[in-house]
Amino acid sequence: MFKKFLALVVTLCATLAFAAVDVNRATEAELDGIKGVGPSTTKMIMNERKKGEFKSWEDFIDRMKGIGEARAIKLSAEGMTVSGASFKPTGATTDAKAPSRFPKKEDKKEAKSEVAKSEVAKK
Repeated sequence: MFKKFLALVVTLCATLAFAAVDVNRATEAELDGIKGVGPSTTKMIMNERKKGEFKSWEDFIDRMKGIGEARAIKLSAEGMTVSGASFKPTGATTDAKAPSRFPKKEDKKEAKSEVAKSEVAKK
């Protein structure tokens, strides 16, 4: 009997560990418990929630600085949901107008060659 009870308790704990955490309803502790969400991200989420609930993952990504499609995929895999929904990547959630902070390797090579050409032209 005790073994069955212990197995039930372990099963329940494991289920709760993998339970979905809705970003609109979660406490600070629940958000901090998600792998990939630290104290600063939790504070940002809580501050944005004061302005209004997140309507969708797209709304969440738009309002949260530093969270794009790649990070949303990871957070969703760790159990985060927005309005009960997991993230489904579409490729359309990233802002096409926003430039990347980090240039691609090809862009760096082109920039170096342009600088080298201008230096040769100066001489």
